[in-house]
Amino acid sequence: MSSSPSVKALAFDVFGTVVDWRGSIARDIEAFAQARGVALDGAAFADAWRAGYQPAMQRVRSGDLPWMKIDALHRLILDGLVDRFGLRSLDEADLDHVNRVWHRLDPWADSVEGLSMLKRRFVVTPLSNGNFSLLIAMAKRAGLPWDCIVSAELFRHYKPDRETYLGTADLLGIAPDELMLVAAHPDDLRAARSCGLATGYVVRPLEFGPGRPPYAVTDGEFDVVATDFVDLATRLAPDR
Repeated sequence: MSSSPSVKALAFDVFGTVVDWRGSIARDIEAFAQARGVALDGAAFADAWRAGYQPAMQRVRSGDLPWMKIDALHRLILDGLVDRFGLRSLDEADLDHVNRVWHRLDPWADSVEGLSMLKRRFVVTPLSNGNFSLLIAMAKRAGLPWDCIVSAELFRHYKPDRETYLGTADLLGIAPDELMLVAAHPDDLRAARSCGLATGYVVRPLEFGPGRPPYAVTDGEFDVVATDFVDLATRLAPDR
């Protein structure tokens, strides 16, 4: 399937879509903890940390917490895991290093190649709940070839709040239907579609580890469905 002629820019969800958050955190923190003399199940730690993500953002939306960057929310969740995972021996510098693992996430094997292919035809940008400095550090380390950086921090709203999707189109100077959200998460895509954006679903079967059942989606629900970013580039720009 080729893209609609009106699509001018692609905005990418990042955690799980562009980068492998679970595998990256498990590898990084398990090795770091071991060097500090702490035995840690890295995959279980990553899962527990991520499990606090949506509830923490909802506390901000409800007014229970003030607006804060994802770095601060990640640290809030991390502090609640210290005792559970035997990390009490880590000092403040160590915990800050652990918290910044989200800046050091590895891309999926196809991400850089696929984004580079897509960039030849479209503006490519992240649209992530990750804060601005996090996304910059991640891009520099991983070699992600973004044209610009769009963070929910700019709007002081987290996805799936509509301000993020419509705000990105406004920043890029295009209409909502000229922007395609690319994500591995159907709920993100459905929220974007409700705001008039085009949608591209990229399947990431290993985001939560092996054995996880795929998301339930309906045939034809999204404008494009791809197995990875190279496949997405082939479908959106078959002549490039």
